[in-house]
Amino acid sequence: MKQTVPVIASLLCLVITGSAASAEGVLQGRQAFGDWQLDKPGTLRLIRPQDLPKPGATPSVARAPRVVARPAGALPQVPPGFKVELFADGLSGPRVIRVAPSGDIFVVETYAGRVRVLRGGDGTSKVVTNEIYASGLHRPFGIAFFPVDNPQWVYVANTDSVVRFPYRSGDLRAASKAETVVTLPHGSGHSTRDIVFTQDNKRMLVSVGSAGNDGEGMGKPPGGLDAWTRAQPIGAAWGAETDRAAVLAFDPDGKNRKLYATGLRNCVGLAIQPQTGTPWCSTNERDGFGDDLVPDYVTRLHEGEFYGWPWFYIGGNESPRHAGTRPDLKDNVTVPDVLLQAHSASFGLTFYQGNKFPSEYRGDAFAALHGSWNRSKRTGYKVIRIRLKDGMPTGEYQDFVTGFVVNDADVWARPTDVAVARDGALLVSEDGNGTIWRVTH
Repeated sequence: MKQTVPVIASLLCLVITGSAASAEGVLQGRQAFGDWQLDKPGTLRLIRPQDLPKPGATPSVARAPRVVARPAGALPQVPPGFKVELFADGLSGPRVIRVAPSGDIFVVETYAGRVRVLRGGDGTSKVVTNEIYASGLHRPFGIAFFPVDNPQWVYVANTDSVVRFPYRSGDLRAASKAETVVTLPHGSGHSTRDIVFTQDNKRMLVSVGSAGNDGEGMGKPPGGLDAWTRAQPIGAAWGAETDRAAVLAFDPDGKNRKLYATGLRNCVGLAIQPQTGTPWCSTNERDGFGDDLVPDYVTRLHEGEFYGWPWFYIGGNESPRHAGTRPDLKDNVTVPDVLLQAHSASFGLTFYQGNKFPSEYRGDAFAALHGSWNRSKRTGYKVIRIRLKDGMPTGEYQDFVTGFVVNDADVWARPTDVAVARDGALLVSEDGNGTIWRVTH
């Protein structure tokens, strides 16, 4: 099949300045829930465990979006003082973006099975180089450079494996064929796999989503529950879910595999917080419980912690589908740090370390919300800022880039990832119309 070469928007520079006023105070409780019509740059939300409705409080609605071409004149909306420019278009479903230490922008085109490199001029919106770095990959998603500060390898997380390519700074094409580092559970269910390395370069973390929605088809644990719980980390699933709904840890060469954190239905995005070295995870929670349940979330990860899936959610709230099956776990569920509107579909995240935004943004996190399909009124389809104080999450999140929904039926963009360019701009990818946007202040 003939491949279309992306048209880079180096000559088309669509610039707007944010015009929405910041929200007064923080929306809390039921007011923090909502849909796309209430989204506005600057709006702050705080969702707490005590705010959650009961399962089935509203019907479960299947309402997949219809992706349309970007309407004439339609642009993302950003807070006052910021501007947004079209950086690249014509891409094939861009998802994860990673910026190499050299400043080159690696873009994963998942369904095309390839990784692309874009090189821009510093401080401008122009892309001067566009090359396919590697192709023939199997639904790639995550990408990471290793070692962290002076990379010699580019690692790519396929749906069924982690592979790597030898790398020298400035490489635009892979120097050799992919070397398989480790195989991963795959098949049914969630296919995205993200990857990060710890700051000391000693461990590789890989997220693997669940095979099902809420633990369907797990069957009985091998040898019985007592034997399983004695032999496995807390919250480890079995059967089709073995080593899934989790973050796995390896040595960089793929050895010493172990479960790092469990009970994570689908940790789509991973990131390392620069100030602390702590891994963070962006998780898609369960469908089928109603419009406002179960919240998606962004949270710090600590080794050995269990986040509930499939038996519990957001602390000791028991899944009605698993009532009474694992009372031993109820008091061992870690409550996530930042709860998001249910079904927002939080994807990639990053921490802002640049100098192009006001100083109060430095150290905060940004996350891309791909958008709902299991809600009567759409939610997500935006980029949010996750507020931190002294490096710690406050639980609040703020609408930062909105405006991707056309009406109740149509959307023109589905944000997939965020990354910080070497010049401090925030890059936002979306796989609806295959574009990347550049946000500056």
